[in-house]
Amino acid sequence: MEFKHVSILLAESVYFLITDKNGIYVDCTMGGAGHSSGFAAQLEPGGLLLGIDQDDDAIAVASERLLHRFACRTAVAKANFKDFTQVLDGMGIDKIDGIFFDLGVSSYQLDCAERGFSYMHDGPLDMRMNREAKLDAAYVVNNYKEEELAEIIHKYGEERWSKRIAQFIVAARKEKPLTTTFELVEVIKKAIPKGARIDGPHPAKRTFQAIRIEVNNELGILADTMEQAVDRLKSGGRIGVITFHSLEDRIIKQTFARLAKGCTCPPQLPVCVCGKKPLLKKTGSIVPSAAEVEDNPRSRSARLRYAIKI
Repeated sequence: MEFKHVSILLAESVYFLITDKNGIYVDCTMGGAGHSSGFAAQLEPGGLLLGIDQDDDAIAVASERLLHRFACRTAVAKANFKDFTQVLDGMGIDKIDGIFFDLGVSSYQLDCAERGFSYMHDGPLDMRMNREAKLDAAYVVNNYKEEELAEIIHKYGEERWSKRIAQFIVAARKEKPLTTTFELVEVIKKAIPKGARIDGPHPAKRTFQAIRIEVNNELGILADTMEQAVDRLKSGGRIGVITFHSLEDRIIKQTFARLAKGCTCPPQLPVCVCGKKPLLKKTGSIVPSAAEVEDNPRSRSARLRYAIKI
């Protein structure tokens, strides 16, 4: 299957991130090199664009699309984005001019049935962004306790029927293990009352999102990774993060706000005693235009959050 992915908020991301055409920039979620290519196209021979991804399919495709095709230097590395500092250290790079994250699952991963991310395509219950990882969706669905499943589906999927869905999953797996996406979809449909399935998104959307987040620990690594990213920026360096759902967006927004504030002392103290200084300025966000949403409906929930290192 061809690796197709439409880069969301591409022009806005490139315009914000690139300030020094001979600087060092890192795309921590390279995917098919859509944003990476946009960044690299703006750089001159003295510049460097480093693309990082944990997906072997993305690494293979992005290497063809990115390496030796631009005036600047380009490099590709396989790693989870939370480990980007190790990649930089291995390359002898200290401070950088810009860093970018496009969170969530790619269009290619969604459309590739064998990856098991989509409730619209039948495939194995996988959902691993890094296919070498041990934990997959099948293990979560067939081995987590009912209470654990309910908590995950409620917390990560914001699903009102989480307890009922967990009950139905546990009942179904007693008959036989759930091994495919469509098997899980059918269980979810049975769990959600018919009246609640008439309006709104696909009944399995929130549960699939929740399981995917659990499998890849998508939220647990965000705040610390953002702090590390800001730490590696030069003064005036820029960070951009595209989010797709309220949970990850809230984490990014709150982390940026905390780093922009600096002081963590209780408000009742007359003077600061923690000594923490603001690290970010000009935080803000951009959403896709109506035209982009019309051309690419998957961009509807996207938001680019950005900030500049003081």
